[in-house]
Amino acid sequence: MAPRVRFAPSPTGYLHVGGARTALFNWLYARRHGGTFVLRIEDTDVQRSSADMVTGILDGLRWLGLDWDEGPEAGGPHGPYFQSERLDRYRAAAARLVAEGHAYFCYCSPERLRDEREKAEARGEAWRYDRACLALAPERVAELEAVAAPRAVRFKVPATHTAFDDVVHGPIAFDPRSIEDFVVLRSDDHPTYHLSVVVDDVEMGITHVIRGDDHISNTPKHLLLFEALGAAPPTFAHVPLILGADKKRLSKRHGATSVTEYRRQGYLPAAMVNFLALLGWSPGDDCELMSMAELVGSFSLEGISGSSAVFNVEKLDWMNGQYLARLPAGELAAAVAPLLVAAGLSAPGDPAWFHRLLDLLRPRAKRLTDVADLARPFLVETVEYDPQAMEKHLEGSDVPGHVAALAAALGTTDPFDEPHVEATVRATAADRGVKAGVLIHAARVAVTGRTTSPGLFEVLVLLGRDRSVARLERLVDFLATPRAGTIP
Repeated sequence: MAPRVRFAPSPTGYLHVGGARTALFNWLYARRHGGTFVLRIEDTDVQRSSADMVTGILDGLRWLGLDWDEGPEAGGPHGPYFQSERLDRYRAAAARLVAEGHAYFCYCSPERLRDEREKAEARGEAWRYDRACLALAPERVAELEAVAAPRAVRFKVPATHTAFDDVVHGPIAFDPRSIEDFVVLRSDDHPTYHLSVVVDDVEMGITHVIRGDDHISNTPKHLLLFEALGAAPPTFAHVPLILGADKKRLSKRHGATSVTEYRRQGYLPAAMVNFLALLGWSPGDDCELMSMAELVGSFSLEGISGSSAVFNVEKLDWMNGQYLARLPAGELAAAVAPLLVAAGLSAPGDPAWFHRLLDLLRPRAKRLTDVADLARPFLVETVEYDPQAMEKHLEGSDVPGHVAALAAALGTTDPFDEPHVEATVRATAADRGVKAGVLIHAARVAVTGRTTSPGLFEVLVLLGRDRSVARLERLVDFLATPRAGTIP
């Protein structure tokens, strides 16, 4: 049977890196085996869930290229796919568990439960629910029911060991003494995570549950619920957590964790997918740069490591740079355009010239934001001097004369291509009795305002004779005026 997997985020926050990696693993497994990828929104926490967060999750998945076969907006035969619209199913399941003796009503107040827990902690003991309500006499139950006393539903954990074979970690067993009679339906008639996730997995025909290591402790409870509901449990694969460079669980203190934030920071979705796939999974060789098709063709649950993965921003930057270098000019132009607009710039009207500019800049860029920043001197009428560049390369009373001589020489350089421009710069430096580097650095500041840029000769040719000469001449005027400012 073709596998059915699901990604079931809670819309209490945007799509974070860990969730995106889990979604990717599920998606890759489904696509590799011709299965179905289900998106289910676990929004039973009404107070913390929001429609904006749902939109953020869907947008994040779309940006990564992870389409879903069933779920919000896609529909499907097992809907609805929002848990808030499935409450009647969970309540029915809870009633069935009680009727069949797998669960019972618990009338304990929150105050009693808190007091019992504090007493156990004072004794240095781990507290478990004492099954006080399981032992209630029928008469007492009738009294409580007559006054409509608040009641939860607790699952009655059997005294048998629970074990399962995890695809990633191998055999895992739990002592029943470590599992208390857990609540499946709260007194407000809302399900706990344990009940809702199992009921949905059963009704949606989920065959494989691929989720984070932090859910291993939940699995024995879920297995007990599958058994009590008369359903075969799915295959479980718990993937390792993602850690920061300090080997602590990835969080906001490590920087961006939301997928949408990485998008704003200038990462390409293909690079992000490639990077996330290799966080805790390996294709079995040293291959690092893999297309989506290659990831699908190589992915297996057995390739997932049991050890935690470290999120290395430097590695992500390197990988993104590799993708930038390979991106067709037209696609790179389309990706950079929104960032230029956000920076108050706009792409030039000549696509061919813009593509040449991007090809010149991309070797120096790791992110799309780098490209946008590097492009600024080429897309503005006036460039601003970097004070450090001025101090480093424009000091000396002879600099204006050197720059003026170069402006005059470039004005007659023909053809205005890289070999001839380079020859002119070097010949001018020789005539002035200075090293070529002195003139190159000053000219770079003149035309870009910065200490670093792509090769000066390429920059001058791309700007063209008129713009290059104008910026050099205006630098001479600027240096003649004892003030700070900008040069056109």
